[in-house]
Amino acid sequence: MKSWLAAARPRTLPLALASIILGSFLAARAGQFSWRIAVLASLTTIFLQILSNFANDYGDAVSGKDTAERVGPRRAVATGLITKEAMFRGIVVTSLLSLITGIWLLIDAFQHASAQIFWAFLGLGLACIAAAIAYTNGKRPYGYSGFGDIAVLLFFGWVGVLGTYFLHTLEFRPLLLLPATSVGLFATGVLNINNIRDIETDAKTGKNSIPVRLGRARAVRYHWGLLIGGMVCALLFSLLERLSWSEVPANSFLQGLYVLAFPLFIINGLAVARHRNPGELNPRLGQLAMSTLLFVLLWGTALAVVGN
Repeated sequence: MKSWLAAARPRTLPLALASIILGSFLAARAGQFSWRIAVLASLTTIFLQILSNFANDYGDAVSGKDTAERVGPRRAVATGLITKEAMFRGIVVTSLLSLITGIWLLIDAFQHASAQIFWAFLGLGLACIAAAIAYTNGKRPYGYSGFGDIAVLLFFGWVGVLGTYFLHTLEFRPLLLLPATSVGLFATGVLNINNIRDIETDAKTGKNSIPVRLGRARAVRYHWGLLIGGMVCALLFSLLERLSWSEVPANSFLQGLYVLAFPLFIINGLAVARHRNPGELNPRLGQLAMSTLLFVLLWGTALAVVGN
């Protein structure tokens, strides 16, 4: 059980849930929040994230990308703690669990919507499962070609926030692309730290991540771009929503509450730029993930309390 728990990588779950939480807060601000949808969306996301972690563990071992030189935590299959056959069964089980909770979620959310919306979201859910598996598996894993960053922005940002909001409200607001992009960029930053840490071993094994393609110096500048871009998107959303100090003076101090998390992102960027030893970057992965979750909770609190 300890090996399976380690392979599930529970520390990655807060980051995966951040987009669901923010999407739910935005729905609550619109007066259309449902606890059932929030819980089912969270369960589905948890299963999808565990599926992704199992699939990555399996794929890295089968492809030989997870070697003894790897700086990060060793994977369960590569170390022999879990066999390839057992991990494959784990992938199948988590795929089925995410599909079951996902369909339950869609039935609950779209009981009064058209069948076309149901089938469209079911297709999106199947795409999420396929993306989780294909990251390091198959003939041409996209995670080994530098496309993982796009997938993280898409699924941890746009799909997570906008999809959750739509499940609650049955509405799409283009302006919500800003908070969705904000969270997605921070999540991409977590992946970028991981890839900067593994830049040398990835280059040796043919894993062409963004840092391998750019080199460390430019990968650090790219990291700053992700962090600053995430903060700017949040500020721009607040500006365009006209949550000004004069409109709601009683709660005006809460409107920029999420700014309290900004120093944590700056600290993260400075640490990534400063640390040359790959092992020193391991704590920065968790720090950025938890900073993103704190950012979402602060932002959600402001949205819920201030309202329209």
